[in-house]
Amino acid sequence: MSDTLDKVRSIVADQAMMEADAVKPDSTMTDLGIDSLGLVEIVFAIEEAFDITIPYNANDPAASDFDISTVQAAADGVDRLVAEKA
Repeated sequence: MSDTLDKVRSIVADQAMMEADAVKPDSTMTDLGIDSLGLVEIVFAIEEAFDITIPYNANDPAASDFDISTVQAAADGVDRLVAEKA
């Protein structure tokens, strides 16, 4: 697993109050019991951890360039935003 995926898994696990090992790359936020407020907190934590800005509508993949529908999709989006920033 990539460092980005590991860090995103850890952030999501903290919000879901579970061990990072229980957060799989294909887990959805709904699968993990994360509600809309938890999702916002995850977005803020990811932005802080990676020093990036996630587009406003990240919770709606159809309306955003950043997909947070699964943990892997979020990690892929982080990698893309970090690369664009560099």
